[in-house]
Amino acid sequence: MEVEGIRYIIVYDVNSSSLSGSGTAHKCAETLAKVSLYPVHLLSGGYKRFSALYPFFRTQKILYTIKELESLSSYPVEILPGLLYMGDYKQATTPFMMKDLKVSAFVNVSDQSSIIFEKGHRSVLDVRVADTMQANLYSSFDRICMFVGSRLKAGTTVMIFSSLGISRCSAVTMAVLVGHLKYSLKDAWAHVLQCKNSMRPNRAFVQQLSDWELQSLGQRMTDISEPNY
Repeated sequence: MEVEGIRYIIVYDVNSSSLSGSGTAHKCAETLAKVSLYPVHLLSGGYKRFSALYPFFRTQKILYTIKELESLSSYPVEILPGLLYMGDYKQATTPFMMKDLKVSAFVNVSDQSSIIFEKGHRSVLDVRVADTMQANLYSSFDRICMFVGSRLKAGTTVMIFSSLGISRCSAVTMAVLVGHLKYSLKDAWAHVLQCKNSMRPNRAFVQQLSDWELQSLGQRMTDISEPNY
């Protein structure tokens, strides 16, 4: 296999009950790691656990062409397993994705209308804020956390989305982690970045998140000076 330039390589067997030891999946990963420029990952739980958690991703197809891979739909990223997702407007308005993820509550921080969500048993919180240095998200953090927190406690699945799923929604998602789950901003940032490496709130939102950390935790625990944030 030509794996040198492949960015994401994940090895799994039927049921990887342990990531330590020397099974077939481990031997395969070790072999691939010798020729790959990037880390090779093992999937905890293997196909059995993954397909139980995400049955809508199961397929009998073994090989994909490059064209088929490029045409695959990208789902929202999972922030809290089965409960909190983050993405863009296109994903939020794709019915089969929301059905697959069982999303029934939305926080809309995009520039687009949320009228499409008002059908059926869905709840929507609209926070119409532009992605600019002059925009004020801070004043909405409290009601966003109350909205999301109450749904999460009830076991309702929530999606936070903005137009492109990069700046506003990542800032709001971190605000929820800080305000509802009491993460430090540093930990919230690391968690969201691990879920989506292209996330990037603008500098004004970063400062507002620092102010929110002070309000929520009683102190500024995170140094937001550049180039770290």
